[in-house]
Amino acid sequence: MNTSKAALLALMLGGALAGCSSTKLDADATPVETRTGTSVTPGTGGTTSGTAQSQVTPVDLAAQNAAMLSGLPRTVFFDYDSFVVKDDYRNVVEANAKALSADRKRHVSVEGHTDDRGGSEYNLALGQKRAEAVAKSLTLLGATESQIEAVSFGKERPAVQGENEAAWAKNRRAELNYR
Repeated sequence: MNTSKAALLALMLGGALAGCSSTKLDADATPVETRTGTSVTPGTGGTTSGTAQSQVTPVDLAAQNAAMLSGLPRTVFFDYDSFVVKDDYRNVVEANAKALSADRKRHVSVEGHTDDRGGSEYNLALGQKRAEAVAKSLTLLGATESQIEAVSFGKERPAVQGENEAAWAKNRRAELNYR
């Protein structure tokens, strides 16, 4: 078993070294623009003056980040009296973890909520456990703990008013709010 691993490692190392061979520059290569507006032909060291314009389109990262955040799903729903993140919401957690790991300056508040059944203290504790479960999932998928804050609102901020299973199901949630 160890011999096959060593052979595989040697084969991979040989392939990597072969890929590092140098390439000779062609003297007839296309000129490359410099910052001073002059052109340098690779391999000749000569320059020619000109007013060449760069064809590179600038990228607006702030707009890209805003667009990425606007399309992210941000709610994880829970079963009654549970704080287990269900597989149905794995894509929500993965997408948000990816956004957080792509931009380490971004921060999110994970807000845990419950339905209105049960006492205030119990629901605050359950909401905190839900927020922490989502926060832990985010960190396991690449976000850092310093980017995430888990808070509980218990039953104080219902998403839907009502005394039926449909309303209660929409209130048992964790919401991700970016700051």
